[in-house]
Amino acid sequence: MPFPERVALVHDWLVTWRGGERVLAVLHQIWPQAPVYTLIADPSLLALHLPGVQIRPSPLQVWPGARRYFRWLLPWFPYWVERWDLSGYDLIVSSSHCVAKGVIPDPDTLHVCYIHTPMRYVWDRRFDYWGHGIRYRLLEYAFLHRLRRWDTASAPRVDLFVANSRFVARRVRKYYGRSALVLHPPIRTDFFQPADGTPEHFLIVSALVPYKRVEVAVEAFRAFPRVPLVVVGDGPLRRALQRRAPPNVRWLGRVDDEELRMLYQRAYAVLLLAVEDFGMVVAEAHACGRPAIVGPRGGALEVIEPDVTGIVLPEVSVPALQAAIDRVLTARFNKDVIRARVESLGEAAFAQRFRSLIQWAWTRFRVGRGLDEELRLLDRFPQVVD
Repeated sequence: MPFPERVALVHDWLVTWRGGERVLAVLHQIWPQAPVYTLIADPSLLALHLPGVQIRPSPLQVWPGARRYFRWLLPWFPYWVERWDLSGYDLIVSSSHCVAKGVIPDPDTLHVCYIHTPMRYVWDRRFDYWGHGIRYRLLEYAFLHRLRRWDTASAPRVDLFVANSRFVARRVRKYYGRSALVLHPPIRTDFFQPADGTPEHFLIVSALVPYKRVEVAVEAFRAFPRVPLVVVGDGPLRRALQRRAPPNVRWLGRVDDEELRMLYQRAYAVLLLAVEDFGMVVAEAHACGRPAIVGPRGGALEVIEPDVTGIVLPEVSVPALQAAIDRVLTARFNKDVIRARVESLGEAAFAQRFRSLIQWAWTRFRVGRGLDEELRLLDRFPQVVD
């Protein structure tokens, strides 16, 4: 059966460039003629990363201040994604961490959702985002419970979920009652490469928000005054963290890709203490041959090999992290072994696997076979598991 020709891509928004947007870029390499539907897009970002791509934003694009304050428009996002006319497409591929999966396809259109996570801020991480106080109670009353109902009700519009980790696949099962394939996201293994040299610092690459647990690392490094900790990223907690940090913590804010690669290459290890959906930072550090220290939960556990490519903490606490730092400073990790752990996660390999996956789904969808029941047949995909 021929491969679907009329394809549309859907992504929540294009106002930042992080892991989800890099996945979208690889998907667009598979279907270079496909338009991209998105709620809001930053033209300067598109010119840099997606030049020449057909972008079809929602009417939110022209709302005053929408690109800056788009997160406050969250209650209206379902309304706008349901307004898109996606009739006439053979295939819709949504790249979703919020509402993109909720588009309305034709009955004879295959909808495959590459899901980075169900909406964290209305499900299991809602208290990380909103706290436990009066603000959360007001938001819950105003719209959070309605968003959960919509999120669950829109899940059947997806014919096949593809999760970026087994951790996310379990959440898809918990909140949507659906099975999901697992295909780890693409890593730029051609760009992130090992380099010779002596390690100089530990490294955090993270948004500076409460659930990232950066304060634990800041406190832990008081015990290592001669060992630098470099923090890449920005966020609302930056000033407070800087005020309480010891002098061996350096704050770089945002950096370009070349500087980030150099920081990876010169790191004793990267630290990832939050519960992450996959752990792109760990995979990029491994591509540069550097180990990682990660917390005991989340998708990063699917990347790291304990005591071979890094250390898994028994708990996220200052004493546990200090013990892990001591181990890294005295251990000898093999950068070639670490690099080999992520060699199979390159962009070209991801594109090939995703295209094969779509071909499998398309042939079965066109003859009316239920894809969730067919997932066990995908054992032949080396990086796709139930």
